[in-house]
Amino acid sequence: MLVAVLVAVLVAAVIFAMQLAAAQKKEVVWSADEKPLADQIHGLRGLADDVRAGTTKDLALKIRKLPATGNKLRLAVNLAGLSTEGDFGHDTLQEVATTLAETLRERPLPWAEAKSSDAGGGARATRAPAYPYIELATLVRYEHVEASLNNGDEQFRAAMARLEADDRKREHPEFTLKDLSGKAWTFSELRGKVVLVNFWATWCPPCRKEMPDLQTLYGRFGSKGLVVLGISDEEATKVEPFIRERKVSFPVLLDPERKVNEMFVVEGIPKSFVYDREGKLVAQSIDMRTQKQFLEMLGKAGLE
Repeated sequence: MLVAVLVAVLVAAVIFAMQLAAAQKKEVVWSADEKPLADQIHGLRGLADDVRAGTTKDLALKIRKLPATGNKLRLAVNLAGLSTEGDFGHDTLQEVATTLAETLRERPLPWAEAKSSDAGGGARATRAPAYPYIELATLVRYEHVEASLNNGDEQFRAAMARLEADDRKREHPEFTLKDLSGKAWTFSELRGKVVLVNFWATWCPPCRKEMPDLQTLYGRFGSKGLVVLGISDEEATKVEPFIRERKVSFPVLLDPERKVNEMFVVEGIPKSFVYDREGKLVAQSIDMRTQKQFLEMLGKAGLE
């Protein structure tokens, strides 16, 4: 049942990814104005953070001036997906969100088709917001920017409602997973601790970038009651050497069947969730965080 419900949540992103992949196989033809922007977006992760912030903002403004085409939407969505990998400033995120919103107003997308289970366990057809609307709603809800679409677009409202429903699922999680040494960790047994749950993978560049900061914070606050749980859906044979090489000492739990990933509705990584000593969800991130941003999240749980 859980998998069937998650199908409706994931389908919009999957469909959009398939559309992008299909377009890539057809060798997307960029215009003379679009190609430099596509190349800059592709190279964003190679820039220093201060340079990346200014470049991201500049790209948002330049994309906004392009003609309303499918390529313009592709650029706006790709930029939005990279704009949350760290702390590039609220002004930058606002420009990115404004560009994506304006592009969707110029070129509205149809609803995505989805399938979910009915009360009897059978499949029924439904619809889901197209992925760019979910991307925009994610920026608005979690990065606290502003955006508006035509007459409060129905797809955007549906995307916001879906994110709210996802957050309700994360409020009171209960799970048990084993770490690399075979020790079982049960979430409810950590009551009285501040718990930071981080979903990551060895192949994920933003995950690798934030891991040293998580280790530093664990060393700083571990004696004050902080528990960091790094959750990977990979096999131990991949995770163990990676962790050993980087001298990570906080618990790394294995979720190869993705049951806990599904419980938290994790569709992309890294993602982090902070729970206070009473087990209340007080902060979360949708992407990579800097040490400063993690400190702000932990501060909401009383750690300073």
